[in-house]
Parts: sequence; C-alpha cells; structure tokens
Amino acid sequence: MSRTRSLLAATLALTLAACGQQAQVPQGGSGPVAAAPTPVAAAGDAYLVGFRWERLGAQGLSAQELAAQAQLQAQAITAAGGTLTSQWADLSAAAVRLDAAALAKLRGNPLVEYVEPDLERHAMGRRSGGTDAGGARLGTQALNAQATPLYAPSGEYTWGDNALRVSQLRASNYTGAGVAVCIGDTGIDGNHPEFARKLRGFKNFVTTETNRNDPYALNDLSHHGTHVAGTVFAQYGAGTGAAGQQSGMDPNGVVGAATGVNLYMARVLGDTGSGSSSAIINGVNWCAAQLKSQGGTENKVVISLSLGGGRASQTEQRAYTSVYNKGALVIAATGNDGAAVSYPAAYTNVVGVGAIDDAEARADFSNFGAQVDLVGPGVRVLSTIPLGQGTRASASGGGVTFSDVQAADLSAKATFTGAVVAAGGTNNELCGVGTRNPALSGNIALIARGTCSFEEKTANAVGSGAKAVMIYNNTAGALGMSLTNAPSVPVVGLTQADGQGLLGQLPTTGTVSVTGADYEYLDGTSMATPHVSAAAAVVWAAKPGLTNAQLLSLLTSTAKDLGAAGRDDNFGYGLVNPLKAITGQ
Repeated sequence: MSRTRSLLAATLALTLAACGQQAQVPQGGSGPVAAAPTPVAAAGDAYLVGFRWERLGAQGLSAQELAAQAQLQAQAITAAGGTLTSQWADLSAAAVRLDAAALAKLRGNPLVEYVEPDLERHAMGRRSGGTDAGGARLGTQALNAQATPLYAPSGEYTWGDNALRVSQLRASNYTGAGVAVCIGDTGIDGNHPEFARKLRGFKNFVTTETNRNDPYALNDLSHHGTHVAGTVFAQYGAGTGAAGQQSGMDPNGVVGAATGVNLYMARVLGDTGSGSSSAIINGVNWCAAQLKSQGGTENKVVISLSLGGGRASQTEQRAYTSVYNKGALVIAATGNDGAAVSYPAAYTNVVGVGAIDDAEARADFSNFGAQVDLVGPGVRVLSTIPLGQGTRASASGGGVTFSDVQAADLSAKATFTGAVVAAGGTNNELCGVGTRNPALSGNIALIARGTCSFEEKTANAVGSGAKAVMIYNNTAGALGMSLTNAPSVPVVGLTQADGQGLLGQLPTTGTVSVTGADYEYLDGTSMATPHVSAAAAVVWAAKPGLTNAQLLSLLTSTAKDLGAAGRDDNFGYGLVNPLKAITGQ
C-alpha cells in the first residue's frame, strides 16, 4: 500500500511540475525536497538530468510503472522548454538539450535531483611516442628503456600475449568461448582478416556523424577501436601478410587473448576519438542488453571501455551500477595523465585498469590511485587497425638498415633514395621559422630533435626542397612524432644512436620509406584494458558459475603482485593472470 501511495504522490508531483505548478511533498513521504544543486557549466546545451530516486525510484517498479514514470519525466522536460535526446527509465535519468531559461526552470522542479553536463570522454590510447586519440601529448616511455624486459613477442604472440600466457591458455582450449566481450570505442574494421567476419554485433551511438552504421564499411577513422578489438579477438593464422605489416612481424599477424569470445562493438566515440556521456551510456546499456536475463542471447557479458575523462557524473554512476546489477562486468582504462584515475574507471562497480611495460614497470603515463584494480600490457602494443590506414616505416643510411624507425603522424606515404645531408643550424636542429638550407634540395634531411617543434623542423626541411626527412632522438629510445600538418614528403623518427651514427658517416646515401599498414603499435591504458577484458572473459568461460563479483575477486586474488607487497595505487592487485585464476598455477 505504501508503495502505491508513493507512486501516486510522484505521479501527482510530476503532473503539477509539467503544468508549471509548485509540487508539495505529501505528509508521510521521504522528507523535504533538497535545494536545487548549484548550476555548473555544460558543453554547449547538452545536459543529463537525474530525477529523485526517493520519489521515482525505479528499483522494483514494473515495466508499466517504469513507462508511466518515463512519460511524466519527459513531460517535465518538455514543459521546461527542453528537448529530450535519450531517456533511461530504469536510471530515472535522461539526456536533454536546454537553453539557459529551460535549464533554470528544470532545476526548479522539486523532483529533479540534479542537472549536470553531458560530459565528453576520450579514447585512452595513442601511437607509441605520439599523442592520444584526442590529440593530447602523453609520456614517451619506450619498451626496455629502463629495465630488462621479462616478455618478448614470439610468432603471432605479442609480448602482451606472452605476459598473459595466451599460448598456454590456447593449448588448453581456454579461449573465452561462450562469453561475450562488448567493446565501447570508435568502431571497427570488420573487413580485417584478423576478425574473420565473426563480429557478433555492432551498433553506432554517435548520432552526430553519418555513414558510420556498417561494421563492414568505413566507421573507425580513429583506428582506436579496431586496435582494441584485435587485442581481444585477432584470430590465429589470419594475418594480412608482409605488405601490410610492421617490420619484424610474423607473416600470420597477431593473435588476440580471447579468440573464442562473442565479439560486439558499440561505437560510442566519434571520428576524433571523443564522445558524450549519453552516447556511452546508450552503448553500455546495449552491451548489457545482450544478456539472456535482459532479453538477449548471451550468458555472460564483459564490457570493455578504453575511454574516460577527468570529471565524475552522477548519471554515469547510476548507469554502471545498473549494468553491474544486471550481471555484466565493466572494465575501464584508468587514464593516461600520470595522475588521478579517470572516469568511468574510478566509479564503484567498474574495474580500473592501469598499464605496464614489458619489464613490468608502471607506464609513466598510467594513472594511479585507490581505484586501480589490475594492470595489463600497455606500452608498444601491436594490434590491428583499419586496412591500409596505418603506416609502416623503414630507413637506412651508410649501408645500415636502422632497427627502430617510426613514421610521423600525417607523413606522406612514399619511398625516396638519395644523398643524406645534415640539416644545419645549432646542434643540427634546423630551428627558426623560415630557416632554409639550399644543400637539402633534392636530398634527405637528417635533423636532430631539440628546442623547436617537429612541425617547424619539417617545414624548414620541405621548404628547403628536401625529398625526405629523418629526425633522430636526443635521448635513448624510439622517436614517435605527431605533426599537425601533412608534409608532402615521408618523415620518420630514428633513435639517437642511429641518427648520430649516420651523421658521423656523411656524406653517404640513404633511403626513407613510409607505406600503408594494417597493424600499429599503440601505447595507453586503452591497450591494457582489452588485455584484462579478454583475460576476464577467458576465466569466466572456464568458470561459468561465478557471478561478476566472484569473478573480480578471483582475478584480483590470483593477479601477479607488482610493486609494493599487496594492493597498491600503482598496480592495484597486480598483473592479471588468467591461467592461474583457472588452474591455480
């Protein structure tokens, strides 16, 4: 009886609010209505609205009651002058468009608990030594730069695979079969042979972009989602061949850590690698809807989110709690700022994943804090990208082919052979806007990294008539470069040792080549997250009787402890160890 009375009170209050009247809290309710929250700035006019749980609590309501509440909430939004863009009845929340007047009016509705910005979230991966998908420059940790590596690639198995003992898992037929992994990201190139056209489901939730609804047509301009998906699902023996691969790769490509799972992709981030909270919530809800308990076909669902941002959202927390309560396990990247854990990884009921390198050191970009649960391989991770959209680079000089050559972002794809010429200027850096060196005309410019930007050096070389550019590092390790403008010539980064060695051999000839590729090395907690998501799926498939909470407990209790003894803020409980979780070994 009390539940019915509360529901009627809520209905009356919303009806009055929708008509512009002040609703009164009836006696015997759940207490006085709190004051409206202090307004906060939103990006544009996009907001998330949360209605009061004590008035409209969705928990335990029937489908008919939920529908009635949703209708009343929509009326309240419309009455305030807002436009409803998404609605989540079971969260008692909605995404809306509001001008200033509508925002003020909706905040004044006593049944509205909060109005908050519809926040922007970003992909948490970047080219090794480059920038993240949103353009932010991150740390430049290279493999093996500071410590002896513990893991190396072998055949199709990447060093990340070997850290998780994927070959042993596959030998025992632990591949995740029967469990779904649903990735929320920038999309996927479903035509890549590594996926063998086995994608189980795809849906685009980025409504601001057109022609992105087909997994077998161009939809992943960022490359990020395809890379993440390959870490989970790349099929054994299905590579694209040497012409589309990075130097030194196995001809059969790479293998994912959970080749037997049912793979889903929710495109929740757009072409630039960014997306809204509301789109991500829609995607996460779609992932959870694949569960049999929610009307889908899957017994278990792992939701993998290599994305995040630095500000909390009450609506997001409601959403992640909801899908967790439905039985899904949500795993998210902690972030790449070398600072506090980002959201959604920092939320309750979300597994936060940090990144390590092949020496089991915390990646210098990996965020840290109490919300780190596990870590996974996240530095120079090799995986799939949309066919032909990557870059493969090589360079030689003085008769020596260099060991680590990286193409600059936006580099022209071309091959040039000619004389190698020192660029000139202080420390051979070719700095100073408009600087020209006629000796570079028709030749390869060899330039030292230094005090001015890569763009400035490249522009000066091209302006001097150079046909190719080599820039060598001024510290140990690989040199990745991100350019804001597309040069007309191939541009590559060399190690300090290779560049200085070549400088000492001048005059000599060399070759610079940048071609398309179907695989790429990326860094980030984005790369660590699919490793952990795949591991979780493999363990869940082997132990299907576990709940999501029991699965997480098993993963944390069997992880390889790194750093300080026990759980710590850098590594959480340690490196995920699926084989030990299954076999105890």
